[in-house]
Amino acid sequence: MAAAGLHAADPPSEEEDKEEEAAFGNVFAELESVELPLGTSLRSIYDDQPNAHKRFMEKLDARIRNHDREIEKMCNFHHQGFVDAITELLKVRADAEKLMGQVTDTNRRLQEAGREVTAQTEEVIRCRVQQRNMATTVEKLHLCIPVLEMYNKLKEQLESKRYYAALKTMEQLEKVFIPRVSQYRFCQIMAENLPRLREDIKDISMSDLKDFLESIRKHSDKVGHTAMRQAQQHRTFNSAVAKQANMGHYTKPVYSLNGRTHSHSHNGRLLMDDETGDEEEADEEILTAQDLVDFSPVYRCLHIYTVLGDRETFENYYRKQRKKQARLVLQPQANMHETVEGYRRYFNQIVGFFVVEDHILHATQGLVTRAFTDELWNMALSKIIAVLRTHSSYCDDPDLVLELKNLIVIFADTLQGYGFPVNRLFDLLFEVRDQYNETLLKKWALVFREIFELDNYSPIPVETEEEYLLVVSRFPFHDAEIEKQDFPKKLPMSQSVPQIYTQVKELIYASLKFSESLHRSFTEIDDMLRKSTNLLLTRTLSSCLQNLIKKPHIGLTELVQIIINTTHLEQACKYLEEFITNITNVSPEMVHTTRLYGLSTFKDARHAAEGEIYTKLNQKIDEFIQLADYEWGMAESDGRASGYLMDLINFLRSTFQVFTHLPNNNNEHASMSGKVAQTACMSACKHLSTSLMQMLLDTELKQISMGAVQQFNLDVIQCELFASSEPVPGFQGDTLQLAFIDLRQLLDLFMVWDWSIYLADYGQPTSKYLRVNPATALALLEKMKDTSKKNNIFSQFRKNDRDKQKLIETVVKQLRSLVNGMSS
Repeated sequence: MAAAGLHAADPPSEEEDKEEEAAFGNVFAELESVELPLGTSLRSIYDDQPNAHKRFMEKLDARIRNHDREIEKMCNFHHQGFVDAITELLKVRADAEKLMGQVTDTNRRLQEAGREVTAQTEEVIRCRVQQRNMATTVEKLHLCIPVLEMYNKLKEQLESKRYYAALKTMEQLEKVFIPRVSQYRFCQIMAENLPRLREDIKDISMSDLKDFLESIRKHSDKVGHTAMRQAQQHRTFNSAVAKQANMGHYTKPVYSLNGRTHSHSHNGRLLMDDETGDEEEADEEILTAQDLVDFSPVYRCLHIYTVLGDRETFENYYRKQRKKQARLVLQPQANMHETVEGYRRYFNQIVGFFVVEDHILHATQGLVTRAFTDELWNMALSKIIAVLRTHSSYCDDPDLVLELKNLIVIFADTLQGYGFPVNRLFDLLFEVRDQYNETLLKKWALVFREIFELDNYSPIPVETEEEYLLVVSRFPFHDAEIEKQDFPKKLPMSQSVPQIYTQVKELIYASLKFSESLHRSFTEIDDMLRKSTNLLLTRTLSSCLQNLIKKPHIGLTELVQIIINTTHLEQACKYLEEFITNITNVSPEMVHTTRLYGLSTFKDARHAAEGEIYTKLNQKIDEFIQLADYEWGMAESDGRASGYLMDLINFLRSTFQVFTHLPNNNNEHASMSGKVAQTACMSACKHLSTSLMQMLLDTELKQISMGAVQQFNLDVIQCELFASSEPVPGFQGDTLQLAFIDLRQLLDLFMVWDWSIYLADYGQPTSKYLRVNPATALALLEKMKDTSKKNNIFSQFRKNDRDKQKLIETVVKQLRSLVNGMSS
């Protein structure tokens, strides 16, 4: 046992010592490293062999002893150098104490020598501060003195009522002087006082403005009277000049506020006062608005508010007050219509108001604008026209109406000279003339109605050349084809056409009597005559034609003749224009004259007649359709078309023969009647087709048998035969037959019972039944399905009938799916 213990304690071999030495070396290296954690290294010592701890401690002690020896060697190596350094330091200590003493002595002597210099320096600094304070004080006084002087100047200006200069002084104080010394209390008091002074100035200037507004209100009548008198003098002068020049040259006066009157010569050049001739030298001195009204208050107030930066307030106040005054001026006296003086005072006040506004517009910059004056003028013009229209309607004295017309002309010329648009006033003159023309129009309406009632609505027969020349002398008719024909012959229009043309010319003469009294140029008279003629054509004659067309006794033949008549009257409008040109000597090529509107009047009448033809045809078709008496439950068809339909087709054939019997001279009349016939024929076929389709799909019709469908098919075949027989020439191909294409495809589908092809090709552009709508087919099929159920109670016992019933139900389902798909 002891031997075993000794054997266990045997020293390790040489290789194990090396390994152990290397392992401990790594451990020591890790322990000596401050960056690594010690836990892992220490754990490796205790986790090793049982005696490893003891051997580690031995190795650690050996390593410590080794480090101690190295430290001792290092200290021994540096000891002598350390001793030498301490010796040198002790030697320097004595020299440092000596140097310290010398520095302290030198500092003491320096302090004693500079004490006097310091005292003198402080005295110099104190003097310099006093000097700077004095300079600053003088500088501030130099800044304050101008402020005080300007403020004193402001007080003087206010006392002398020089407000505009005072505002300029205030502006200089605020922007230039006070900001320099704003830190002083007296300047703050001044600054606080300036807004109050401004408000005082504004109040004073506003008071002056109110006085000015009251003044111009009182002077408006005189200013207007003067302006209108000058306009009348120039109008009289220009009329005399125009007469001397044989109406070849004339001048139009233009009036200005600058005291100089200039006119436009016939060639457009401006003629000044000294160029218009010696006659004007004899005229009395021209007074202007400046001569009658003192405008200085408004100028002064405008400048003051502009400087105060409150110009907008002043402008708004001025415009508001002037609007109020305008409304007062525009209010007429209740008895104004009794005498011409009432109208003259009314016009004078209005002219005076706008003459003042025109002067303000040009003498100030923006106090009133052209837009504002235009707004006032438009308001005034509407009121003036309303007043004159109302009061002139009370005038029953022709002389008073004429005087009123002259006043309106002078009033318009005066304001036109100041740049105000007066076209509406001349329109009012036309209304006054229209009051005269209104009675003429009423009379001519009776004449036209009598002409239409006596007309036979057939072409005019002419037996001899004298009769032909008599007609063409009353109406401008020219047709080479008819002229080549032998007598007797017929003219395409009826007797009412030359009569109407003659009566239009008579009204032009009657209207000229009033137009000539307006003393207007030939161009204006020409325009008035044309407008009167237009009124006659577009209102009176048009109304008579429309009433004539709507009369129940006017048949299709008469309507066709009315279309031809209106065409000739339309062509005659150019001769009416030449007639007016010959009266007024105004060439249409030289000026932009008003065109006659007869073209549109006769076109509208022609269209109305055409529409009435179509309406009467459709109404007649509806009457025949109402006679239809189908037996919808019949088992088989009669084998022939229904009687009502044959009667309808015969009626249509005879009706369209009326169109073909119209004069056919290969001219525009035949072309026109042909187009009407074609349109009427197509409209009738479409209406017939639509009516038949509606009859077939009527919701009140619940059941339809196959025999009824066959009978209906025979009727549609007759309609198609009628369409293919070309009842009216001019249709291309089967155009007319296409009116019945929807019915044809629907009936073919039911007659052939071709549902498989219909459902398979539905939606394809090449489908045989492209025009058949699923909803239409479904509605008709359901009517037939109900009939099959009712009439064949025992059909369920027959296999063929059961199969057919199932097929119908299947087709109904598919049609419903198509209809639902279309609706979604």
